[in-house]
Amino acid sequence: MPSDLAFKTSMEFRYGVPADMGNGVARLVADNPGPFTFKGTNTYLVGEKSLAVIDPGPEDAAHLAAILAAARGRPITHILVTHTHRDHVDGYAALKAATGAVTVGYGGAKPSRGTLASSPSGTEFVDLEFTPDLHAETGIRITGEDWEIEAIHTPGHAPDHLCFTLAGTRKLFSGDHVMAWNTSVVAPPEGRMADYLASLQLLLDRPETLYLPGHGGRIEDGPRMSKAYLLHRRWREQAILGAIKAGHDTIDAIVALVYQGLDPKLDKAAALAVLGHVEHLIERGLVASDGAVSLRSRLSPL
Repeated sequence: MPSDLAFKTSMEFRYGVPADMGNGVARLVADNPGPFTFKGTNTYLVGEKSLAVIDPGPEDAAHLAAILAAARGRPITHILVTHTHRDHVDGYAALKAATGAVTVGYGGAKPSRGTLASSPSGTEFVDLEFTPDLHAETGIRITGEDWEIEAIHTPGHAPDHLCFTLAGTRKLFSGDHVMAWNTSVVAPPEGRMADYLASLQLLLDRPETLYLPGHGGRIEDGPRMSKAYLLHRRWREQAILGAIKAGHDTIDAIVALVYQGLDPKLDKAAALAVLGHVEHLIERGLVASDGAVSLRSRLSPL
């Protein structure tokens, strides 16, 4: 398999202006672009009468004002959170204060494998203090006046990650689990590759075809993209294992070999991606580390 996926990096949008996604869904893009957020975090408004907001985005007064303006006086009754990385969840408190909406998320995202002082994007790890009004896991349904949303627990990128489906449509709000513009970062300890691969496999058996991700444009054939992600991860893992067998015994050395020609801005993301694969290889009994696996580990094949 080739090392590169066919990414979709084009996206038509204007900050602060809702874009119609069909079936009563509108998308707003927060003005927080960056190497981990692409053009910014996508916030979705769902419904015609009462509204659900999926991912309120960063704490930003202009984005909050845009959400309230897009509601056009309709009540926002629910705030759904795909996962509690700060670019997705920090805006929830202000939106809840303005609307009185019920918050919905996985909650209790306390990692059992250690903690990070910062997430891959350079901000705090998942918000351990976030306690939703309604705990959502696979099969939980949330209903409004003219919409019904079902949750699917899809850990991997983050332990509390959820995707959401919209009843009566083929739409799936995929958060950071599957995106068109880039692969999802799966970095220990907040990310776990074994969980991520299982969550990708889970989507292959579902009927939803149109994915609306947390960053970047819509994905017209979601299952095909999920399968491509899965194959890409397997290919990448074999390349990393091959590098270790060839004597490249550090994360930095593997990145230099496997990600040749990489934009230096993405070196950290690549190192974190390799770390996630190395942890999975260790779990599979194929690689050993000289201690607890980290970006500074010395690695050897088994």
